Amino acid sequence: MNTTKKITLNVQSEVGKLDAVLLHYPGPEVENMTPKYASRALYNDILNLSVARKEYDQLKGVLQMASTTFEVSDLLEKVLKDENLKAGLLSEICEAENAPDYFELLMDLPPHALSKILIEGMPTKIKTLTDFLREDYYALKPLYNFYFTRDSSVIIGDNAMVCKMANDVRLRESIIMNTIFKSGLFFDTNILNMNVLAQNDKQIMIEGGDVLVVNEDILLIGNGTRTSSQAIDLLIKNLCTLKTGKKHVIVQQLPDTPESFIHLDMIFTLLDTNSAMVYRPMILNSNTYKTVHIQIDNGKATKISTVANIPSVLRRLGMDIEPIICGGTADDWDQEREQWHSGANFLAIAPGKVLSYERNIHTLEELDKYGFNIVSAWDVINKKFDLNSADKCVITIEGSELPRGGGGPRCMTMPLVRKNI
Repeated sequence: MNTTKKITLNVQSEVGKLDAVLLHYPGPEVENMTPKYASRALYNDILNLSVARKEYDQLKGVLQMASTTFEVSDLLEKVLKDENLKAGLLSEICEAENAPDYFELLMDLPPHALSKILIEGMPTKIKTLTDFLREDYYALKPLYNFYFTRDSSVIIGDNAMVCKMANDVRLRESIIMNTIFKSGLFFDTNILNMNVLAQNDKQIMIEGGDVLVVNEDILLIGNGTRTSSQAIDLLIKNLCTLKTGKKHVIVQQLPDTPESFIHLDMIFTLLDTNSAMVYRPMILNSNTYKTVHIQIDNGKATKISTVANIPSVLRRLGMDIEPIICGGTADDWDQEREQWHSGANFLAIAPGKVLSYERNIHTLEELDKYGFNIVSAWDVINKKFDLNSADKCVITIEGSELPRGGGGPRCMTMPLVRKNI
C-alpha cells in the first residue's frame, strides 16, 4: 500500500482520472488447484503463476504511476492486528464455510500468516476417518479469483457496495472486503452490504463486473449468470433512496453462454466521455437479449421500458457515445475470438487513456483508426512515454496467462477514487 492516509471513497464515472485503486497481486492461490478442480474455481484453464505475475507487474506498474494503489493483502493484514476485527472476521468465515473447528487455530495465528491462509487456502487437518475420506483437500478453499478485485465490491458515488457473489467459492472475498470497509481504518464510505440486505435470499446475487457507473445519475448493470434481476431491484431500492432527484438504471440482459459473457464489462466498457468499446453482436445487432431503461424519481421507479440498445438510451440522456467495435469491423470471427480474450474489457485511468491486452490486435487496430495511440506498458513504466502529456492512448499489457482466469484490466482493478468530470 502506497499510503496510510485515510481517504474518502468517490467514483462518479467510469473514465474520470483514477486517483486510487484496489488491487490484489496474484499469489499461490491461483496455482492451488489441479485441472480437475479448475471449473469449480471458475477457471477455463490452470495458470502459470510466474508468467501471470510478469504480466500483472505491467498492469500494476502503470497504475502505480497514475494513481495511489492499495493491496488487499496489506489491508487485510492490518485489519487482523485488531483482535476484535480478527475475531469477527474469522467467526463469519468459519460459519459461512462450515469450518467452526478451525476458529481457535486461526485465532492463534499472527496477522501475516493468517492473511496468507485466508487468501491462499488452508488444507484440511486429518483427525478422523471422515476427514481422510473427504474428497476436498481444503478446509478453507483458496481465493482463486481474488485478483479480479472488481467483483467482490464496487464504489458507486460515495457508497461501497459489498457484493453478494454468485458462487460460494468467492464468498470469502466479499466477507473480507466488508471487514476492510467497516473497519474504518483506511476509508470513509457508506456501506451497502448486499449479503446482509439479501437476508439469505438465494435469488439475489450481484458482482462488480456487471456494474458500470456512467455518471452520478446513470448506472449500467448487466443481468445474467452473476447478477440477478432481484439483486438489481434490491440495489435500486437501497441505493436510489439515498438521493433525491431523477436517476436512470440501464439493464442489459446477458446470455448464459459462452463463459466470456459472465459480466457486462466483457461486452461493453467506456473509453472516454464520448466513446465505448462494444461487442457488436450483443450491443448493436438485433438479438433476443433486452436492454431495459428504469427511470427513477425520488427513490421510486416511475417507468420501466425496453430500449434499442445502450448507446441509444445514453444518447437520449444527453451522452452521445460512439461505439468502437471489439475485434474490428471486418470479420465476425475476429470479433468473437477477441471478445473471448477480454477484448472489450478496458480500464480507463483518465478520459481517453485506457489499459488493454496487447494480444487483441484487431481491436487495437480499430482503436488506432479512432486516434488512439497504441503504447506498451513497459514504455510507460520506463518513462519512454509520458502519460501526463499524452492525448488518447491505449496502454497494452501482455496477456497470455492472465486472461485464462476469465477477465481483463477492468476486472483486475477496483477504483476507489476518481476525479469528477
